Amino acid sequence: MFQARHWLRLFSYSLVVPILSTTLNATSAYGISLSNSLSIDGETTDLYPFNGSSANVNRLGGFFSDLYYDRQNNVYYGLADRGPGGGVISYETRVQKFSLDVDQNTGAISNFNLLDTIQFTKGAENYNGLNPKLLNGDAGTLGLSFDPEGFAVASNGNFYVADEYGPSVYEFGANGAFIRAFATPKNLVPQAGSSVNYVDGRPIITSGRQDNRGFEGLTVNPDGTKLFAIMQDPLVNEGSPDGRRSPNLRLVEFDTTTAESVAQYIYTLDSLADINEQIPGTENDFGSNSQGRNIGVSAITALNENEFLVLERDNRGLGVEDATGSLPIGSKRVYKIDLTEATNVSDVSLANTNTLPSGVTAVSKSLFLDIAATLQDAGQVVPEKLEGIAVSPQLADGSYAVLIGTDNDFSVTQTGSGTQLDVCTNGIQVDIDTGCPTGSTLIPTYLYSLKASSAELEGFVPQAEVPEPSATTGVILLGLGGWWLKRRQS
Repeated sequence: MFQARHWLRLFSYSLVVPILSTTLNATSAYGISLSNSLSIDGETTDLYPFNGSSANVNRLGGFFSDLYYDRQNNVYYGLADRGPGGGVISYETRVQKFSLDVDQNTGAISNFNLLDTIQFTKGAENYNGLNPKLLNGDAGTLGLSFDPEGFAVASNGNFYVADEYGPSVYEFGANGAFIRAFATPKNLVPQAGSSVNYVDGRPIITSGRQDNRGFEGLTVNPDGTKLFAIMQDPLVNEGSPDGRRSPNLRLVEFDTTTAESVAQYIYTLDSLADINEQIPGTENDFGSNSQGRNIGVSAITALNENEFLVLERDNRGLGVEDATGSLPIGSKRVYKIDLTEATNVSDVSLANTNTLPSGVTAVSKSLFLDIAATLQDAGQVVPEKLEGIAVSPQLADGSYAVLIGTDNDFSVTQTGSGTQLDVCTNGIQVDIDTGCPTGSTLIPTYLYSLKASSAELEGFVPQAEVPEPSATTGVILLGLGGWWLKRRQS
C-alpha cells in the first residue's frame, strides 16, 4: 500500500593548520551571498599518532565527505571516508573534530584549528577502509570494513555514521567506540543472485545498492527521534535496463529508539537532458548511462521535521581525475526538499522502470543554491566533490552562515595494479609521499561560507533547540568531498 507522509582512539591535543583565505563577494540569483573560502593545504597531517607524514596514515584529506556543526559545543566535525587506497589499501577510518571562527557580521570563516582525530573502533579493533573481501576474505562478510560518508551527532554526544559498503548506519560513542548498528532495509543490501556481495558491481550484483553508491548523506531531525540516510544513486535493479539510467534514488527514515527503518521515499535527480543543456556544445555531454551513476547526491541536512537541504552534483570539476579543472561542469546544486506529500515506498519496487508508478509521489524539491554558478561568478575553480553541508551559528543580523566542504580524495590516485600516486595541481602525478614539483601542490581541501537570509531558510529549526521567534535567517556551510550536509543553531 502507498502511504503519504503527512506530516581506538581520541587524541586530545590540537593542531593549527596553515590555510589560505579568499574573500568573495558573489551573490547567487537566489540571494545567498558567498562570504569567503578557506583552502587547506593537501600536505597537512592530522593528529593520528605517527612520527612522520604518510598519505595512508595521517594525511588530513578526504575529510569533508560529510560536515557537521555541533552547536551545543560550538565545534565542527569533518568525516574522512575509506582513505586514499580506494578500498584496496589499509586505512583506519576516522572523523576530524575542529574549531572555526565565524565573523558575526559577514559570515566569513577563519582560524581552522584541528582539535581531535577520532578513530572508529569495535572492542580492541579499528574499523578499516579495506573492502570486505580484502579485510575479511569474503565479499559477503561486512565485518569491520567501513566507508564512512554521512555524519550526525545525537543530543547525548554520540555519533551517527552512514557507511557506503553496507549500506549501513552505526552509532558510536564520542570516543569513536561502536555502540550499535541500525537495521539496513533488505532491498538496499547488494545481492549476487541469492548471496550478499558487498564488493562487486554489475553484472555480478543483481539487486540492492550499486557498487560504491551506498549511503552518501545522513542527518538527524530537530528532536533527535529520526535519522535520514540518503543513497548516492538508484539501486542497481531499479531502472531500465538498470539503475544507471534511472533518476530515482531512495531516502531512508530510521527510528533512533528502535534502530529500525520506518519509511523510504524517492528523491528524483535532475534529468540528464537538463544537465547536458548546461554544458556548451555536445562534445562533453554525459552519456545515457550516466543518469544514475555520474549524477548523484552527496549530502543531506535537516531544516525541520519535513524539510531538508540536499547537495546534488555531477562527477566533474577539480579533483584527482581532473587536476586542472578543465572539463565543463554540468551541475553542482543544493535543493530544498519536502517530505510532506511523499509516498512511503518501503514495499514498492522500481525494478525495470525509470519512471514512478502510478500513486507514487517523490519528495518535492526546489532550487536553493547553484553552487557551480556562484563559484564561477566569483572567479573560483569548481571542485569535483562538494560533499558536506552544515548550517552554522546565527549571525548578528539574524542570518546564518552555510558551510560547504569538499573531499579532495587525499590528492591520491592509483593504477589498475594498485600503485598509488600523488596528484599535483599542474596535472602531474608523482610517487606517493615524494612531494610535488616546484610550482605545484597537492590538491587542497576547500571550505566555503555562504550567508543565507530568512527567505532561504524559512522554517529552520535547530537540532534539540526551540527556535527564538526572532531567528529568521541563516548561514550555511558546505563541504566538498564525500556527499553530505548538516544543521543549524538559533
